[in-house]
Amino acid sequence: MKEMSRISDAEWEVMKVLWTKSPMSASEVIEALAGVNDWSPKTIRTLLTRLVQKEVITLDSNSKPYVYSPLVTEDETTRAETESFLKRLYGSVALKPMLVNFLKYEKLSKEDIDELKSILDERKE
Repeated sequence: MKEMSRISDAEWEVMKVLWTKSPMSASEVIEALAGVNDWSPKTIRTLLTRLVQKEVITLDSNSKPYVYSPLVTEDETTRAETESFLKRLYGSVALKPMLVNFLKYEKLSKEDIDELKSILDERKE
């Protein structure tokens, strides 16, 4: 599989809208984001264009109005972003150094610890 292009925080907001409901016209995306931020319609159209160029969404020009749909799932994108983050921060996709660092300094509730133990126990099997 081709490596997924990184998406910016702003592009991520557009993707969340498209993952919620697709296909959507540019006007529908603009309307959905109206209460979330103060971006102009031109800014949102630019973000849509960038996402098409990055091949994470598609534009169906056969429909009227044109509609956009995701080419990747939220899970695929989250995984790619996580791997990219780990590579930048730790030089590899090794999860253990990040988890160790996080667990050393983060205050966790008993429920958090129990949930983490449960997840780790499931992974053993």
